Amino acid sequence: MSFGDPNNPYGQPQGQPGYGYPQAPPVQPGYGYPAGPTEMPGGVKAARVMLFIIGGFQVLGAALFAFTGAAISAAKDDPTLKDDVQFQQLADYSAGAIYAIAFIVLLWGVLAIFLGAKFGSGGNGIRITAMVFGIITAILGIYPFVIVGLVHTVLAILIAVFVGKSDGGAWFNRQRVA
Repeated sequence: MSFGDPNNPYGQPQGQPGYGYPQAPPVQPGYGYPAGPTEMPGGVKAARVMLFIIGGFQVLGAALFAFTGAAISAAKDDPTLKDDVQFQQLADYSAGAIYAIAFIVLLWGVLAIFLGAKFGSGGNGIRITAMVFGIITAILGIYPFVIVGLVHTVLAILIAVFVGKSDGGAWFNRQRVA
């Protein structure tokens, strides 16, 4: 059986196996670039939790500093403490300076919580800020090196390491869906 004339518009098309339009190539995510991770890596999740822990410690520390400032300013007028040398050394700090320290500690905690909250949607700037935050916190935690300083130092070093790893870089540099 033959289709007859090759110029017949109703006949079988020549050189094509079937009907319809040719199939389009498959769509690739990111316009040809490899897609980033779809789930936050474990190290980045751990760094996020550590940022929230540091933020909580900072808020508690700020409350402790504010309470200390209030207690010192209230006790300065106590006549029984006028002869106490240790209290007088502590009272030499102004309550305003202690409140300023409390405010700085609170701001550092708010920054930690903000960074942890932005890990899900933030880009490479959040990653770099978290690494700088971790490094500065580790350095500041070394000086007093008490139990709180040790905890801050260890958590801060782990934050900088987990965020700085290659899977952390892939997470923060991934293609985002608008």
